[in-house]
Amino acid sequence: MLNGMATTSRTRRKQDDEKKKKKQSPVDDRPSVPAPSEAMLNNLRTAFGLLDRDSDGHVTPAELQFMLRNLGIEVSDDLISDLIKDASKSGNGLIDENEFMQWVTKIQALQGMDVSSGGGDSEEEITKDLLAAFKVFDRDDNGYITRDELRTALEMIGEPVTDAQLNQVLALGDIDHDGRIDYEEFVKMLL
Repeated sequence: MLNGMATTSRTRRKQDDEKKKKKQSPVDDRPSVPAPSEAMLNNLRTAFGLLDRDSDGHVTPAELQFMLRNLGIEVSDDLISDLIKDASKSGNGLIDENEFMQWVTKIQALQGMDVSSGGGDSEEEITKDLLAAFKVFDRDDNGYITRDELRTALEMIGEPVTDAQLNQVLALGDIDHDGRIDYEEFVKMLL
């Protein structure tokens, strides 16, 4: 009889354990988004800062539209509104820095990009990105960034600069002192 009671007690404990497991929150079947690397976070913070033209901690639909248009990307106001709604967790029509970082990380994960690795980009991808960035500044596509092109590009992304700031950037980048920045100088300045 004692043996039967012990078996019943073990069976009850096993059933209780199974009930506890069932009461736990259900497993989320959605794919998890890996945590971005520190380098990726820094890049996202920089991108957010460029988008947030008035530095109020939020990106508005107008700020997003302004940046895209300056990059030569024409997007309808309805699409901008949809993008903001997708990114904004608060539903206030604004994107704060955390929402922006989560949104971009989610998009990159959906595209199969590895956001968790330290380097992430291959040398070829980095070269391609640097060349694209250089072309944003080199408006006349002559292989050089002049003082005026530098000013125009910075103003285009919402970063107006003083003459003193322009002189500083040119002094940093213009290694051969010819008054302009070529691609090699541009790469050395950024890397």
